[in-house]
Amino acid sequence: MNELMTARSLTTRPVVTLGGDAVADVKDTVCDAAASRITGFTLAGRGLLSGPLKEGLPWPAVYALGHDAVMIRDRRSLVSAAAALAHQPTLRARVLGARMLTEAGAEIGTVLDVVVEGGAAGRVVGFRVAASRAFVPGPARHRRRVYVPRGETLTLAGRALVLPADAVRHVADDLPGLTALAGGGVPGQVKGSLP
Repeated sequence: MNELMTARSLTTRPVVTLGGDAVADVKDTVCDAAASRITGFTLAGRGLLSGPLKEGLPWPAVYALGHDAVMIRDRRSLVSAAAALAHQPTLRARVLGARMLTEAGAEIGTVLDVVVEGGAAGRVVGFRVAASRAFVPGPARHRRRVYVPRGETLTLAGRALVLPADAVRHVADDLPGLTALAGGGVPGQVKGSLP
């Protein structure tokens, strides 16, 4: 499995051609959480005072998603943002802040971020969640942020994500723990959450 990263960490990541030219910065990630993949990026110009670009980057034009940059073949990979990302809400608009529930109606918490796989896949593999009191007991100020694997199925209902109960049997405290869960292993820092 390729490196896992949070979608929020992609914001301001440079978009670089294989020839080494930095052509834009990622402004936001467009993600189809139900289909389990990134569908593209909205872009901003390079530099502190640059605003949003009228161009977008659809996922099929991405050569690789890396730790330090989003790689594309050349500048022709950028297309009209309206055409490339039409009718697809950005991650912030659709998923961040959404409630996460199990199919049985148990509240898991609130989505803080989406975890994606780097490389050429762009798969959504899990979520960073502010756990609810029922999911992780304790006072609100000590409530944990946990990483929850995506599971086999996922339903988006308005501003709620509904996961199968088996997807939240184990959660991770950090990205390496989620990497182990997504790869089939259960490392020591992974804790059971639901009975």
